[in-house]
This record gives sequence, structure tokens and C-alpha cells, in this order.
Amino acid sequence: MGRHSLPDDYEAEGHRDGPPPRRRRTVAIATMLVLAVAAGTAVAAQGGLLSFSESCEDSTVRLSMAASPDIAPAMRAIADKARADEVRSDGRCLDVDVVARDAYKVADALATGGKSVDYQVWLPDSDLWLDRAKGLGDGIPITPADSVASSPVALGMVPSASEELDWPEKTYSWAELVASAMRSDKVRLGAADPARSATGLLALAGIGASSGKQGGDSDTRVAETAKVLAQRMSDSDAQVLETLAHDSSGAEDGNPKRNQAVLVSEQAAFTHNAEATGGGRLDLFYPKDGTPLLNYPYTLVDEPRLSTHQARAALRFMTLLNDPGSRTILTRHGFRPVDGTAVDSVVASAGGRDPQPYATSAAEAPSARALQETLGMWTITVQSARLTTVVDVSGSMATPVPGRDQSRMDVTKASLIQALGQFTANDEIGLWEFATTLDGEKDYRELMPARRLGDPAKGGGTHREKLSAAFAGLQPVPGGATGLYDTTLASYEAAQSSYVKGKFNALVILTDGSNQDAHGISRSALIDRLKQLADPQRPVPIIAIAVGPDADRDEVSAMAKVTGGGGYEVSDPAEIQAVILQAIMTAGENGRASQE
Repeated sequence: MGRHSLPDDYEAEGHRDGPPPRRRRTVAIATMLVLAVAAGTAVAAQGGLLSFSESCEDSTVRLSMAASPDIAPAMRAIADKARADEVRSDGRCLDVDVVARDAYKVADALATGGKSVDYQVWLPDSDLWLDRAKGLGDGIPITPADSVASSPVALGMVPSASEELDWPEKTYSWAELVASAMRSDKVRLGAADPARSATGLLALAGIGASSGKQGGDSDTRVAETAKVLAQRMSDSDAQVLETLAHDSSGAEDGNPKRNQAVLVSEQAAFTHNAEATGGGRLDLFYPKDGTPLLNYPYTLVDEPRLSTHQARAALRFMTLLNDPGSRTILTRHGFRPVDGTAVDSVVASAGGRDPQPYATSAAEAPSARALQETLGMWTITVQSARLTTVVDVSGSMATPVPGRDQSRMDVTKASLIQALGQFTANDEIGLWEFATTLDGEKDYRELMPARRLGDPAKGGGTHREKLSAAFAGLQPVPGGATGLYDTTLASYEAAQSSYVKGKFNALVILTDGSNQDAHGISRSALIDRLKQLADPQRPVPIIAIAVGPDADRDEVSAMAKVTGGGGYEVSDPAEIQAVILQAIMTAGENGRASQE
């Protein structure tokens, strides 16, 4: 059997295809491990520890990899070949056990420090999960390296439906393609849940970016698309493929549970078509404004706890994924190279055909903030929200924001008004303000009850318009301190008592300081009381946002976590909009998971 030694220089072998297609990630892992390997190899050689004649039964280093289900079969094939070829790391045979794990489940487990994390390497389908895995920074650390493969996101249709849209001759932008599919009475469009599928989320972000370029009310168009997708949503990419019509028979075409089109990766279409026949095969539309890429980032899990041999083996396997034999295996499983270059055989098998622009450069990867906003929009569009917004109006909110000719309150109000535009007419939002002794002995005051934004208001206009005016009218109270604890308890009790089933109920608290009311409830008593009030059957998570350098994130996090929510910190109040949408998505997903 052939044997392979550890490469001398990762840089020479690991970057042959140029930079990864998505935003740049840290490659500190490569430098660190190369140095460790060089030093360790010298010591081992001096001590006579490198015995390449030793059998694998006597000297093996084992790793466990959690891989996205779509790439797990290819990783197993590469690992099996490495085992058969007796590929070695530092003289020890490499034995990698590959388990298929949904990326969103791994990300959530890592973010919360879950006990089920029993692997040293993670290979999700997109680096968007890396941001989710990092969470609030309290979970298990991860060390990302480079991507190992790619696959573009596209729209697949069964032949009877693609003919309706003149495939393959006619090309569309993302916005045009989805709009045309939705207008056709012969095309039912399905997608995987963007909160659980990178394909679904990247496609939705691509639709949003494309709609924005069309001008007009793009937010409304994207929200309408989200509503349609939500009606035919599946939990995973594999499940959405199972919703497709199996053939072109009238029975399948007329079955309301069957879709004729799905948002899907090229690799998923490749795998589907390998097993499908006739009318069940997919034709692929590649939007002409570019397709986002799944990019499969190789990631170490809890790197400080890895043994020296495990760390070296992890690097060895990563470099092995770049050699010609491994790339052949990846191509055979329907993946493109890291840089997204089209592979004709893969494209043809996946359902692509000229003049579809399958070789067009990948669309620019959406930023983490854009993805957070897309997820927040998805959550509040699919499940209407009922929010009580509680805003700190203590005197410190008059403090100027560095680099801006505005106070913390001015920027906070503008961000809240901007966030309001992301909500639909069916969402219910109310407003409280707080300082100390704001209303007699009370530190808080309700300005507007939570009502549907589209409902008419007294004196004319809608509740949305009145609420926007109330946001604009918030003013810091000169000399007012921060009565955080009493306000949190009172507003939480009110939100729970007015809980509306079927909506996403939450309490959003914004403060720029820590509690300063010495005569109110204590922190420990507040947390104990919130624990007593929290009801999994009527969840009302607290989304607590600490604004500016004087706010205490640990304080707001401690309050929020006992209700199923989270504490967040923003240095600039302008970040509030994105954080609210991200927090809504996170709390909504956590609440759904807890009920499953």
C-alpha cells in the first residue's frame, strides 16, 4: 500500500485555487499547526518516535468529524481511502470517523456549550453557521480555516414547470425568476427553512438583494416572497427535495402537496437527478445576477483541548482534501472547486444547460449583518410578532455618540423607527419608557399598548404611524437614573398577562446603564421572580440590549437568559435595528426548538 507523509508546507499545497469565495476567514489555524508540526516532528525524530514501518494497528490517531449531510458521503469516501492507503500524520495512521450532522444543530450546540459535542472537526455547508456558532461568545470555541469545496444555490424545476418559463433559453435575475415562478399557476415553489438551511437563507438574501436593485418597495416584495415560501416550507434541504413531483403524471401534477420548483444547491440537484427518472428530474435555473455559494469551511472545534497528535492529524486531513485524488472524489459527488469554477459534468448532471449562466461569477457574499436582517425579517414575516419595547430615558441617554453629532437617544430613536419598517401590519408592538420615579414612585410608564400596526388609531392614521411618532418623541429625563430592575419585572408581568397565542411574544429592553434604583427589587430577587414567571407554554423571551460603554451586558444577559432570551451589546445605537432582528430570530428559533 502507498503511504503518505505530512506535507512540509501547508501554504504550498492548501491555496492552489486562490482565495475562498466568501468573506475572508482566519487562517491562524494553519500557521499554528504548521509550527506545531515542525517542532513536534523534530523532537520526535530526535527521540526515534517516527516509525513509518509501524503497522496501523499499533499506531493510529483518530478524529471525529461532524459534516453537513450533503458533503458527509464524500468525506467518508476520502477518509476510507486515506485509511486504506495508510495515510499518516507524524508517523501515525490517520483514522477519521465522519458523522452527518445538520449544520444548524451543530451551531446551536456549540453556541450553548452543548454536552453532545463529541467531534474535533466540523464541516458545515456554509460559513454563515460560524457566526451563529459563536453566539454571544459563551459557548465552545471554534477555529475556522479554509473552504474545501463549493456549490452554487439555484432554482430547480421539474421539466413540465421549467417549460413554462422557457428553460433553458430564457435567463432571469433572482427577483424576476422567483416572481415568474410565483405567478405561474403550474409552479408550486418550495424551500427549506432559512433558519435551518444555508441554501434557503442565501437564496432569500439573494432574492432580497435582487429586489432592491429593481427599486420601489423591495421590502414588501421580499416579505410577500417569504410568506409564499413559508406556506410550502420544509425543515431541511433533503426534505424539500422529497416534496417534488415524482413524475409528470396528472396525479402528481395535481397533488397540492407536491412542488414543481425548489430552491436548491447544484450539488443537491446533482444527487437528486442521479436517482430520479423522467419527469422527476430537475432542470436548473442559474440567476444571471449571480448565485451565492455554499462554501464548506473546515473548522476545528475546541482547538485548545485537542492533543498534539489530534491537532496535527486535523491539519493532515485538511491538506489531504486538496490533493487530486480527493478533488476527484468531491467532483464525483457533485461539488465544485473552492473558487466556484463550473465543472461541465457536474452542471449537466445537476440539470444545467446553455445558455443558462451557470459559469457566471458567484454573487458577492452577503454580510453577517445582512444575513441577520434577512433571518429577522423571515421570522417576523412567517410568524407575526407581539413585542413590548421598553426604552431607557435616563439622563445619560443625552450623552453624545462619538463621531456623530447626535445623542444616544437621537440615534436610538432613529434605529427604532428604521426597525419598525421591517414589521408587517399584523405585528403588534407597544412602547414603555423608564428612568427613576418617572410616574410617581414608579420607574416606568406605558406610552402605547401593543396593538396591530395596521389598526386605525384614535384621531386618524394607523397604530404604526402613532408608534413611530411616539418613538420620535422620546426624550432623556434630566437627572433621571436607571430604574432597570423594577421596570423589567413590571413590563415582563404585563407582557405575560397579555400573551397572544400563535404570535412571537417578546419583551425588548434597551438601556445604556446598570440599575441605579437602590429602593427597588434586587438583582437576585428579580432573577428568581423571572424564573417563577417564565412559562414554556406561554414563552415571552426578554431581548435585552445594552447600549454604549456604560451599559452592563452581564447584567442584562442574566435577566434575559432565564426567560429564554438573550443579552446583547452594541457600542453604537445605530446597530440596534440589526440586533433586534437577529435577537428575534434567535429567540424564535430557540423557542421552537424547545417545543419540539
